[in-house]
Amino acid sequence: MGTHVVECSQHQEESEHIFRSRYPAVQVPDNVTLPDFVLHNVELYADKLAFVDAITGKGYSYGEVARDIRRFAKALRSLGLRKGRVVLVVLPNVPEYAIVALGIMAAGGVFSGANPAAHSSEIMKQVESADGKLIVSDLPTYHKVKDCGLPVIILSEERVEGTIHWDELLEAADRVSSRTDHITNQEDKVVQQTDLCALPFSSGTTGLSKGVMLTHRNLVANLCSTLFSVGPEMIGQVTTLGLIPFFHIYGITGICCATIRNKGKVVVMRRYELRAFLNALITHEVTFAPIVPPIILALVKNPIVDEFDLKKLKLRSIMTAAAPLAPEILNEFEKKFPDVQVQEAYGMTEHSCITLSHSDRHIAKRNSVGFILPNLEVKFVDPDTGRSLPKNTSGEICVKSQCVMKGYYKNESETCLTIDKDGWLHTGDIGYIDDDGDIFLVDRIKELIKYKGFQVAPAELEGILLTHPSVEDAAVVGLPDEEAGEIPAAWVVMNSKAKESQEDIIMYIASTVAQYKRVRVVQFVDSIPKSPSGKIMRRLIKEKMLERLKEGTE
Repeated sequence: MGTHVVECSQHQEESEHIFRSRYPAVQVPDNVTLPDFVLHNVELYADKLAFVDAITGKGYSYGEVARDIRRFAKALRSLGLRKGRVVLVVLPNVPEYAIVALGIMAAGGVFSGANPAAHSSEIMKQVESADGKLIVSDLPTYHKVKDCGLPVIILSEERVEGTIHWDELLEAADRVSSRTDHITNQEDKVVQQTDLCALPFSSGTTGLSKGVMLTHRNLVANLCSTLFSVGPEMIGQVTTLGLIPFFHIYGITGICCATIRNKGKVVVMRRYELRAFLNALITHEVTFAPIVPPIILALVKNPIVDEFDLKKLKLRSIMTAAAPLAPEILNEFEKKFPDVQVQEAYGMTEHSCITLSHSDRHIAKRNSVGFILPNLEVKFVDPDTGRSLPKNTSGEICVKSQCVMKGYYKNESETCLTIDKDGWLHTGDIGYIDDDGDIFLVDRIKELIKYKGFQVAPAELEGILLTHPSVEDAAVVGLPDEEAGEIPAAWVVMNSKAKESQEDIIMYIASTVAQYKRVRVVQFVDSIPKSPSGKIMRRLIKEKMLERLKEGTE
């Protein structure tokens, strides 16, 4: 049951160390779109609850989910949405979210989720980068999208002048005479499995946010791999917490689509608050909770947890994938929740979601991010030489499969840096595989900061800092933080006439970015250390910043 395969072609002087799953390949169906794939056999579960709001109790049955995906797809086509056009969804986690996303895909459109907590200028940037044609939002978020210059569909009980009301739009779709047998538009065969269906934005392994082009085939293939171990006895039995943002690839694919495919239930939470979180777990009898390390930390250390009768929990497993989980926190969690299995996973937006994971068949070792899923090939390469490396040797994790994105939207240069000529996706993360096929992360060679699981690109914050008239140069790094994992921190070179304080610079950034991107620490310096090639020496800066903080000087 080993995972190690050595391949050597006659054109190669040295063998390639390529690793595959210990489990056999799984079939990926051809010519089926993502909406049709996840709604397979939905009529057998028409009365079963699919999505429920953790606070209000508002819910949708599987019959209603399938019906409204059809209605919304038809409505979008009646509005003139053409195949391949992008619809931005700027919503918090709501029970309708999957209906919106899958309806867009079923109509032949491309779903692009945006963070509703983002600054209006950031949303506008995504609209422009994605060539968006339409926006779906709600009343509390409308003020951020109303000036984007696009038609806006509003999910709200109230009517907003100048917008398209969700309920009225679906009712209008009912009056459209055309009927189709499938979820996707079969009338003119517009939606193919090879078509784009999603354009999430990711910072990738370098720099600024880019649109990741994912096809129906990419996401169907990923679900086939990640759900390979789910047996018939599990269908309809899992209640999943929907707290991870649905605009994130794991939220829409790993939670919403995976649950619909397996006919489970998603308990939807639009924001995290510890008491509400625990109440949702107990009240709705959640069995599986994908969460981020800061929440695990709170479950271990926050006295609020002691207010609840933890014996009432039905929780069987949690999964953490957005950021590394500290071993000491894992130990404390397992002591407090001995019946809850902790799974660490690894994935990338560029690989359609989960890449490495655990399953009921095989739980990888502690602090491992899992094993290779079926249908995937993985290798570990020396970042300097590009040579693939054997077992128990750290190198950059590279993956090849049907889940690899088509590329970055309108960004061929970044695509070529991420996917090589042989089709290997370079993740920017360093890791190794052991003798049992379990994979361990060692370090990130990418520069991204992970704040509470959210990705923060230093280059974006540096660009904003450099727009300040008093700033001559700047560098942003992530500093370790017990609660957040990492916090953005900046070294800033001010010009000789500058009168601003560190707090002024922090507020300058805060006025233009989402809350999670805000710089938490600023230190003034005379110069930014850079390599001969001009690259910022981030590791050195991080060390010096931590020394200053320890000494209590700025």
